[in-house]
Amino acid sequence: MFGDFIISSRSDLIGAIDEYGFLPFFSNSIEGFSVEEHIDPACWYCGESVEWQAWEWKGSVIRETGCAYGKFFEKKACYISPEWFSELANYRRDGYDFDARRDDGLAPQRDVVLYDLIAEHAPILSKELKKIGDYRKGGNKGFDTTVTRLQAQCYVLISDFVYMRDRFGEPYGWGVAEYSTPERFMGSRFTDHVYQRTPEESYERIAEHFRKLFPYEEEQTLTRFIKHQ
Repeated sequence: MFGDFIISSRSDLIGAIDEYGFLPFFSNSIEGFSVEEHIDPACWYCGESVEWQAWEWKGSVIRETGCAYGKFFEKKACYISPEWFSELANYRRDGYDFDARRDDGLAPQRDVVLYDLIAEHAPILSKELKKIGDYRKGGNKGFDTTVTRLQAQCYVLISDFVYMRDRFGEPYGWGVAEYSTPERFMGSRFTDHVYQRTPEESYERIAEHFRKLFPYEEEQTLTRFIKHQ
């Protein structure tokens, strides 16, 4: 069952990801199922006294745990442990790797172009990806929509957040998302497991896991959450 806990440190966050397997960053259609709803206020942002620790932990948590991070549910970011991400990817991909999806004509051209850029250059910062893909005013369109769809289908994830540095070597601003493919980022931890079961079997394993986490939640709510992309 999803517990009553407070995240006050990076190690607390890592522990929650390990224990529950899935941990969305922001609140969503399942009440209480997010970092946002369990974070110590001192680590969140509020009013004029701003703390951004929950944001600053993202990159180091991804690197340390090897977890998947991306917009996997309801177009919102979520941490997923390597074990459970393999199951979600098998279900969301419907058993297709991207080349097979392309060959069967199931991938829109915009998806093909962006996926190929990421696969060729991964890991790559979003600003560099937009540059080489000419995603700018007057250039190619649909970057945000396309990269979000590729994440929801589990072909792309965020492998790190990198801070830009000023001339003194000091970090500044928001961390810039670094994109990769699960195959590149997770390696054999992903490729050895992703297609071991049928997509239907993976879905049922995920659904049963969610039923145990949220035994009092309506089945329809859980089903909609798992299937929503």
